[in-house]
Amino acid sequence: MGIVFSQLTAEHSVATMPVEGNTQPFGVVHGGAYVVLAESLGSGAANLHAGEGRVAMGIEVNASHTGSTASGTVTGVCTAIKLGRTLTVHEIAISDDAGRRLSTVRITNLLRDA
Repeated sequence: MGIVFSQLTAEHSVATMPVEGNTQPFGVVHGGAYVVLAESLGSGAANLHAGEGRVAMGIEVNASHTGSTASGTVTGVCTAIKLGRTLTVHEIAISDDAGRRLSTVRITNLLRDA
Protein backbone atom coordinates (compact mmCIF):
# COMPACT_ATOMS: atom_id res chain seq x y z
CA MET A 1 0.00 0.00 0.00
CA GLY A 2 3.00 2.30 0.49
CA ILE A 3 1.65 3.94 3.65
CA VAL A 4 4.13 6.28 5.37
CA PHE A 5 3.45 7.61 8.86
CA SER A 6 4.68 11.12 9.70
CA GLN A 7 2.95 11.41 13.10
CA LEU A 8 1.57 8.71 15.39
CA THR A 9 0.05 9.45 18.78
CA ALA A 10 -3.17 8.28 20.40
CA GLU A 11 -4.71 11.73 19.92
CA HIS A 12 -3.49 12.74 16.45
CA SER A 13 -1.85 10.80 13.61
CA VAL A 14 -0.95 11.53 9.98
CA ALA A 15 0.06 9.24 7.13
CA THR A 16 0.28 9.37 3.34
CA MET A 17 -0.35 6.77 0.67
CA PRO A 18 0.48 6.92 -3.04
CA VAL A 19 -2.37 6.79 -5.52
CA GLU A 20 -0.29 4.64 -7.89
CA GLY A 21 -0.78 0.98 -7.06
CA ASN A 22 -3.95 1.63 -5.05
CA THR A 23 -6.46 2.23 -7.83
CA GLN A 24 -9.55 0.49 -9.10
CA PRO A 25 -9.90 -0.43 -12.80
CA PHE A 26 -11.22 3.09 -13.56
CA GLY A 27 -7.88 4.62 -12.52
CA VAL A 28 -8.93 6.37 -9.29
CA VAL A 29 -8.12 5.39 -5.72
CA HIS A 30 -10.07 2.32 -4.66
CA GLY A 31 -12.46 3.00 -1.77
CA GLY A 32 -11.01 0.00 0.05
CA ALA A 33 -7.58 1.63 -0.09
CA TYR A 34 -9.01 4.67 1.74
CA VAL A 35 -10.28 2.30 4.42
CA VAL A 36 -6.92 0.52 4.71
CA LEU A 37 -5.19 3.88 5.25
CA ALA A 38 -7.82 4.91 7.80
CA GLU A 39 -7.73 1.62 9.70
CA SER A 40 -3.94 1.74 9.81
CA LEU A 41 -4.10 5.18 11.39
CA GLY A 42 -7.01 4.52 13.76
CA SER A 43 -5.83 1.11 14.94
CA GLY A 44 -2.27 2.34 15.41
CA ALA A 45 -3.50 5.27 17.49
CA ALA A 46 -5.82 3.00 19.52
CA ASN A 47 -3.00 0.56 20.26
CA LEU A 48 -0.84 3.41 21.54
CA HIS A 49 -3.68 4.47 23.83
CA ALA A 50 -4.27 0.88 24.99
CA GLY A 51 -0.80 0.77 26.53
CA GLU A 52 1.48 -2.02 27.69
CA GLY A 53 -0.13 -5.46 27.87
CA ARG A 54 -3.30 -4.38 26.06
CA VAL A 55 -4.41 -4.52 22.44
CA ALA A 56 -6.94 -2.65 20.33
CA MET A 57 -9.31 -4.68 18.17
CA GLY A 58 -11.42 -2.99 15.51
CA ILE A 59 -15.13 -3.61 16.02
CA GLU A 60 -16.70 -1.07 13.63
CA VAL A 61 -15.66 1.00 10.64
CA ASN A 62 -17.75 3.43 8.62
CA ALA A 63 -16.57 5.19 5.48
CA SER A 64 -18.16 7.91 3.36
CA HIS A 65 -16.29 8.47 0.10
CA THR A 66 -16.98 11.94 -1.27
CA GLY A 67 -14.27 12.37 -3.90
CA SER A 68 -11.61 10.64 -5.93
CA THR A 69 -8.18 11.26 -7.38
CA ALA A 70 -6.13 9.58 -10.08
CA SER A 71 -2.63 10.83 -9.25
CA GLY A 72 -0.32 12.00 -6.49
CA THR A 73 -0.75 11.02 -2.87
CA VAL A 74 -3.57 10.96 -0.38
CA THR A 75 -3.14 12.06 3.23
CA GLY A 76 -5.03 10.71 6.22
CA VAL A 77 -5.38 12.81 9.35
CA CYS A 78 -6.62 10.84 12.35
CA THR A 79 -8.22 12.61 15.31
CA ALA A 80 -9.37 10.95 18.53
CA ILE A 81 -13.05 11.41 19.34
CA LYS A 82 -13.11 9.17 22.44
CA LEU A 83 -10.18 7.63 24.31
CA GLY A 84 -11.79 5.49 26.96
CA ARG A 85 -10.74 2.60 29.17
CA THR A 86 -12.41 -0.04 26.98
CA LEU A 87 -13.23 1.77 23.70
CA THR A 88 -11.63 4.27 21.38
CA VAL A 89 -13.23 6.14 18.50
CA HIS A 90 -11.18 7.95 15.85
CA GLU A 91 -12.18 9.99 12.81
CA ILE A 92 -9.90 9.96 9.79
CA ALA A 93 -10.17 12.65 7.10
CA ILE A 94 -8.51 11.65 3.83
CA SER A 95 -7.60 14.36 1.32
CA ASP A 96 -5.73 14.76 -1.97
CA ASP A 97 -2.68 16.89 -2.74
CA ALA A 98 -4.92 19.95 -3.20
CA GLY A 99 -6.47 19.48 0.26
CA ARG A 100 -9.84 18.31 -1.10
CA ARG A 101 -11.55 15.82 1.25
CA LEU A 102 -12.03 12.49 -0.46
CA SER A 103 -13.23 10.26 2.37
CA THR A 104 -14.29 10.45 6.00
CA VAL A 105 -13.83 7.29 8.05
CA ARG A 106 -14.76 6.51 11.64
CA ILE A 107 -13.28 3.51 13.45
CA THR A 108 -14.18 2.08 16.85
CA ASN A 109 -11.70 -0.18 18.65
CA LEU A 110 -12.30 -2.39 21.68
CA LEU A 111 -9.40 -2.39 24.16
CA ARG A 112 -8.59 -5.75 25.77
CA ASP A 113 -5.85 -7.34 27.79
CA ALA A 114 -3.31 -9.05 25.51
